[in-house]
Amino acid sequence: MILQSTREAIEWAVALHGDQKRKGSDIPYLFHLLAVASLVADHDGTETEIVAAILHDAIEDAGGSDLASAIRERFGPEVLAIVDACSDAREIPKPPWRDRKTAFVDSLSGASDSTKLVVAADKIHNATCTIRNLRLRGAEVWSLFRGGRDGTLWYYDSVLAALRDGWSHPVLHELDAAVRELHELADLTP
Repeated sequence: MILQSTREAIEWAVALHGDQKRKGSDIPYLFHLLAVASLVADHDGTETEIVAAILHDAIEDAGGSDLASAIRERFGPEVLAIVDACSDAREIPKPPWRDRKTAFVDSLSGASDSTKLVVAADKIHNATCTIRNLRLRGAEVWSLFRGGRDGTLWYYDSVLAALRDGWSHPVLHELDAAVRELHELADLTP
């Protein structure tokens, strides 16, 4: 049974991200949000964590700072805290890629366990999609990422290391496996 706040988050995500597509594809962005929420649920996430997973890109990709107060009002301060901590930018246009990613990685050391769970689920889904695309399209996939091949690998390595620092959770095994596979394919598609 889907709880009311989860249903509302899905409906809101459709409104916020309904026209967006996944990078380099025709896949609706909404499916990424649902996949992340599913991974959080699979790891015994609370409803607050599941709702935050559905909304984890709302501030960053669908509204900036203006959206934060709406999230707090609609879903509460706990959901907002997770979503805000998952965001690498509140301003539009976003700051330079490497600066944003470095600041985000640095922020993970003080992040809550709930935030870390949502971040790990997000990175698992992103990495597995990249792995699938590398198998299908080869090295051209790296051109879709602002960090390119080397920056993207640095980012996944850095997020994994930051999440492992002082936090232990079964989801880290899945993220570690995805990052290792991403490296293996990257070596085959330089």
